[in-house]
Amino acid sequence: MANTCVIGLQWGDEGKGKIIDILAKDFDIIVRYQGGGNAGHTLLIGDEKFIFHLIPSGILHKNKKCVIGNGIVLDPNLFLNEIEGLAEKNINVDGNLFISDRAHVVFPYHKKLDLLQEKQKGNSMIGTTGRGIGPCYTDKISREGIRVAELLHKEQFKEKLKKNVEEKNRIFVNLYNDEPVSWEDIYEEYCAYAEKMAPFVCDTVDLMARAINDNSKILFEGAQGALLDVDFGTYPFTTSSNAAAGGVSSGIGVSPKQVHNIIGITKAYTTRVGSGPFPTEIEGEQGEHIRKKGGEFGSTTGRPRRCGWFDAVAIQHSVRISGVDSLIVTKLDVLDDQETIKICTGYKNNGTLYNTFPADINILNNCELIYEEVSGWCEDTSGIRSEKNLPEKAVDYIKTLEEIVGVKVKMVSVGPERSQIISL
Repeated sequence: MANTCVIGLQWGDEGKGKIIDILAKDFDIIVRYQGGGNAGHTLLIGDEKFIFHLIPSGILHKNKKCVIGNGIVLDPNLFLNEIEGLAEKNINVDGNLFISDRAHVVFPYHKKLDLLQEKQKGNSMIGTTGRGIGPCYTDKISREGIRVAELLHKEQFKEKLKKNVEEKNRIFVNLYNDEPVSWEDIYEEYCAYAEKMAPFVCDTVDLMARAINDNSKILFEGAQGALLDVDFGTYPFTTSSNAAAGGVSSGIGVSPKQVHNIIGITKAYTTRVGSGPFPTEIEGEQGEHIRKKGGEFGSTTGRPRRCGWFDAVAIQHSVRISGVDSLIVTKLDVLDDQETIKICTGYKNNGTLYNTFPADINILNNCELIYEEVSGWCEDTSGIRSEKNLPEKAVDYIKTLEEIVGVKVKMVSVGPERSQIISL
């Protein structure tokens, strides 16, 4: 099987974790290439629920190598907690889990700054998870970050940490009138983390190069969704990394030529967590019904997700910027009791029709939506495992999405469990 990248096409939470878990059996290596502890992949396997924030969900498969790339910002405490959680379920990670020595490290001062900056924004809050992701990426871009490789050299780490904390404390005290943090406490805490993390750290650029030379099959796992991409999403209401497929090369250090197939994941409707434009959002009782039926609460924060109709304009944008080859539609079953289903095919603003996704969030916040309405199927699809058993109107809905978006649907999910999947 060709090397494959799986990305979300909406604002995250599309069900990528389950799809990656299903696909992982056909690959040798599963790679996470961007994001941090602000992302969450949820899997339901039998009676057990797994939530991954940093470790690729392919870790549940035996004899698979899982790699955390340099594009990740790594919270050591969260990483080690995930390993402990897996150990409690008798899942061993020794020898098959690797961390890039070039990945940047999230520190307590990043989390503190994240929360202070968000609080100061007032009504313009982005809806950050408070996990320190943005400030950590800021330090990376301003060349003040601390990488995993530096964490393993105590003296070098100490000097750089002291400098960084002194700078951050000036911001905390003088700008925010808040308490400073102690570099000594952070140093002691993170030196302990470094010892536990050391066996997993390696040069993942070399690891991937050797894997490619050996013709290993690689699955690249994106976090969040393309509409949260820092360049192509609803900026500034985005994440701080490239969540679209373009982030693979910079996030793990492989040539774009080594990504042969790109799969886009989309819900049968749309959701978004936090602030920011959401043109197709459904207000009131109907939106609340979809939220409850779909269990639309964030796996990282538990926040209720905003729910809306399928936005084909946004999906076409995500497909275009990532070169998506095929679609997987999740949570089709959530729409089982809808008599009429809407698909947004365009936006109107001040007399101008938009069939492409605008960069101007003022347009997205103040647009009239052009909808195509289709009949619902009003039948339970959660127990269906074959395309031939799907209700005719459910098949029609899928075909309509294919025609509008211009990409074929290869798989449909009808529930959270690993087994609730239909290949088309």
